[in-house]
Formats: sequence, C-alpha cells, structure tokens
Amino acid sequence: MKNDKLSNQYRVNEQIRVREVRVVGDDGSQVMPTKKALDLARQQGVALVEISPKAQPPVCRLVDYSKFLYQQKKRAKEMKQKQVKVEVKEIRFGPQTDEHDYQFKLKHAQGFLNEGNKVRAYVFFRGRSILFKEQGEVLLLRFANDLEDYGKVEQMPKLEGKKMFLYLAPKKVGVEKKSQQKRDREQAIAEAKAAKKVIPTDGTSADDKPKGGLFDNAKNGSDALKKLQNEE
Repeated sequence: MKNDKLSNQYRVNEQIRVREVRVVGDDGSQVMPTKKALDLARQQGVALVEISPKAQPPVCRLVDYSKFLYQQKKRAKEMKQKQVKVEVKEIRFGPQTDEHDYQFKLKHAQGFLNEGNKVRAYVFFRGRSILFKEQGEVLLLRFANDLEDYGKVEQMPKLEGKKMFLYLAPKKVGVEKKSQQKRDREQAIAEAKAAKKVIPTDGTSADDKPKGGLFDNAKNGSDALKKLQNEE
C-alpha cells in the first residue's frame, strides 16, 4: 500500500508526455527528446523515471524502478528517524526565588536547550504578590539573558492570569556575536532595576535589608513580603 502511494509520486515511461527531458546519470546530464530517452531505457532494460517534473525541461533518470522505489522508501525512513522530537520543558519560579534556586533552575534550562528542547519559564504569583509583577519580569529577563548562549527568545515575558511566561527555543550552534535582542534585554533589565532601586531612609545599608527573593528590588519589598506571609 505504501509502495503504491510512493509510486504514484513519479511518472514513468509513457506517463511522461513532454517533448524533451533532461536525463541525468553518473556521467553527467543530457537534454534529449523524450522518445529517444524511452528508447535508451528499453535498450538498457530499465525505466525512465521523472524525478523533477517542475524543472525546464523535466529531469529524469534511467533506473531499475523497483530498486528506485526501495531506495526512496529507505531514505524516507532514515530521515524520519533523524527527526528530533522537540519537547517543551517547564521551569517554574515562585515569588520568593533565591539565588541558589535560580542557579539550580538555570542549569536545568541549559541542559534542556542543549538537548534540543524548548523551555517555558514562568513566575507564579500567589495572592497579593501579583502587585509585584514587575519583579517577575526582571527575573525572567535575567533568565533569558543568562541563557543567551543556549537559546533564543520566542516570547518575551507576558502576564497571563497569575503567571508570567517566557518562551525559549534552542539556539543554533556557532552564533557568538551579541545580538540586538540581547542588548535590548540587558537595557530592559538595567532600567527595571534602576526604577525599583531602594534608597534606605532608616540608616541601614542595602546589605542589612532582609532578603525577599523577587521582592528585593521592590519599594518596601521586605515589609510587603513579611505582611503577605503573615496573612497567609
């Protein structure tokens, strides 16, 4: 059944009804009248098979038709086996992601992209933590920037309900030049951090402030985080 389907893809011998064809072989190619090409096929005990009907003139080969179909079927099977099934791997961040957890997930994402998989990273905002969605965007922009050598951004951070998504696809090997996309992300990260930078007014330094994951750069972020945790 499969052979019948494959054989219908090619016109053979008298099915080729053009005036002239280009016959190709191991020793080159030659344009000749179709009738002459058919005579050569009969003399050699093979078939005249049209392999490129849209060429001008159409391209044909003098081959053993059964062997030709077998080779085409084998080639199609090999190509199918070589096709890599791309999976989408998820990386989830919470609103309190710390540096150690970030680096752990970054390493996993690098592995996923190296294996040819896509990555969907997202920040899940619970309850009123959605008020600090800008911090989720900062995190995902940093994530994309840190994965510049492994993947390319298919979708920039986008909020959907209580989740902010970032989509990455594997990057082709050999691209080392910094792209405009990376420069734009670096600028966006710098601007976002500058906009959220806190100037202490209580006499303490930034290092003395309590850590709150994504809330570190938010205005009054630590107090807000503590309040949210108490409410939960």
